[in-house]
Amino acid sequence: MTATTDGSTGAPRPRAAAASATTGTAPGADAVLEAARRAAGLGVEHLLARQDAQGWWKGDLETNVTMDAEDLLLRQFLGIQDEKTLHAAALFIRGEQRDDGTWATFYGGPGELSTTVEAYVALRLAGDRPEDAHMARAAAWIRAKGGIAASRVFTRIWLALFGWWKWDDLPELPPELIFLPTWVPLNIYDFGCWARQTIVPLTVVSAKRPVRPAPFALDELHTDARHPNPVKPLAPVASWDGAFQRLDKVLHVYHKVAPRKLRRAAMRSAARWIVERQENDGCWGGIQPPAVYSVIALHLLGYDLQHPVMRAGLESLDRFAVWREDGARMIEACQSPVWDTCLAAIALADAGVPGDHPALVRAADWMLEEEITRPGDWAVRRPQLQPGGWAFEFHNDNYPDIDDTAEVILALRRVKHPQQEKVEAAIARGVRWNLGMQSKNGAWGAFDADNTSAFPNRLPFCDFGEVIDPPSADVTAHVVEMLAYEGKSHDPRTRRGIEWLLAEQEANGAWFGRWGVNYVYGTGSVVPALVAAGIPAAHPAIRRAVGWLESVQNDDGGWGEDLRSYGETEWMGRGPSTASQTAWALLALLAAGERDKKATERGISWLVENQRADGSWDEPYFTGTGFPWDFSINYHLYRQVFPLTALGRYVHGEPFSPNAAKGS
Repeated sequence: MTATTDGSTGAPRPRAAAASATTGTAPGADAVLEAARRAAGLGVEHLLARQDAQGWWKGDLETNVTMDAEDLLLRQFLGIQDEKTLHAAALFIRGEQRDDGTWATFYGGPGELSTTVEAYVALRLAGDRPEDAHMARAAAWIRAKGGIAASRVFTRIWLALFGWWKWDDLPELPPELIFLPTWVPLNIYDFGCWARQTIVPLTVVSAKRPVRPAPFALDELHTDARHPNPVKPLAPVASWDGAFQRLDKVLHVYHKVAPRKLRRAAMRSAARWIVERQENDGCWGGIQPPAVYSVIALHLLGYDLQHPVMRAGLESLDRFAVWREDGARMIEACQSPVWDTCLAAIALADAGVPGDHPALVRAADWMLEEEITRPGDWAVRRPQLQPGGWAFEFHNDNYPDIDDTAEVILALRRVKHPQQEKVEAAIARGVRWNLGMQSKNGAWGAFDADNTSAFPNRLPFCDFGEVIDPPSADVTAHVVEMLAYEGKSHDPRTRRGIEWLLAEQEANGAWFGRWGVNYVYGTGSVVPALVAAGIPAAHPAIRRAVGWLESVQNDDGGWGEDLRSYGETEWMGRGPSTASQTAWALLALLAAGERDKKATERGISWLVENQRADGSWDEPYFTGTGFPWDFSINYHLYRQVFPLTALGRYVHGEPFSPNAAKGS
């Protein structure tokens, strides 16, 4: 399973199987192999140098300026604004503005209304004037797109906190929701964990309806300041949208007549729910949005800013800040050390670093310490399942996720650890937990089992991003791949996952990517999993996938896909070549037995030619997702780990042969 290296630098040496695979190929193939070997060596050195002394890796997690704007609005609401933070955040926000005055949600993307509104307001807080050229362009564009009234609900909630929007003109979500049993539609566990953690505190905010003094007016952001919220016709009563719009009107009436004792009890229960889910580092769920809303909700319920819960929460938000060399301050929506570490360990091992290398052993030690062995919210649907998994972040014990758990197990399998029995015990717990989190349809979601209710997405309140956690092809593929390497290819549960994946393939041969952009990610995840689980490379599904990848390869030899593919089919597999997406395509081609084919050689050559002198790759494009299209992510370590993995597998061959792992 492990390869050897030349010398002490970790420079990879090809496995014998990979070297012999070049016999009889065109002369250019040997040159590509040698170039790939050198590139992998440089990539190994670069990645090793980035490891923290404790054993983890973490790249910046870049999203969009709403994180920074909302951080400033929170500080303004709590009365803790400071000039250094204000101006550093404004410097970053200004630097992200496009020439047309707008802000986008991803690099190279179109201007987005809600993001532009929030960025504009944040810059007004920092002292930028409406008559300044960059502000005037932004305001004119906002008005042309319908003004504040056309922005999403979350944006208008932030504005309502300062009287820039009326609470009566927002959808209602009562705190009594906390009392709904799990068998009732729209109970809090019908929402995905990220939405659940956000909605519970927002029910308190919605009930309290606070208004702080506004430091300025925002008349310039309305199409008509005298009538900022034009009346919109309701959808037909017989439609789902119409039904939920009318339900919202009923909830508005209920807000006025809600029994006081019941409402107070609901808010106390919500507060208890929030406090119980605060992590040891003070955050909630390891992500920024639930944290800011939880802080606001608890403050409205009487928690002083010096209360330990509040103090820890605010301190945790400061840890999301990335201070740049130019003095700008960027807020991460989340931090990804577990994910980054397991992917880095896989990349290094597949690039030839021996399993007992100190860096891999340190990484394994750190991952083992991060295992979560207590129940979380997932246990609501799986009360009998024993815990054992990994989260995405430094601290998120309530929400381990299925994807991280599968990839951590794949990483641990690559390490030759001095305490192997400890590793085996952790892997066994993780495998058991992942199997227990399988949904009824045979596939896996990210955080919960069977989180597929159709109702939450239809609420007028939920007009931004995905609020449920249905199974996805990429997560299911990672679990199937892990189970195959654990000798469970023929387990009935694995076979059900495989059947689901085969049924989910698009007619053109691709798979949808839920957590990465998009069909290139989905296909790059599924093909290696299917082959690992014993599906032959000659299977029609694998052949269709190979054909699709070949058809969307760019003229420069790389692969890329724009986020617009989530809504527009003509963007499927189309976009400027990127390091991570080129690597995903190559991982699929290599698994499918296409190592010596022209498409693979051209892809490898693209990675080699675009590698920087220090062994890294550059990638301004966003290739990760929080919510498809609505919330995009640039994982700064993706551009390092996935190309190195692809180069390593090209040089050394696949890390495992099907059914060769322990237990087969």
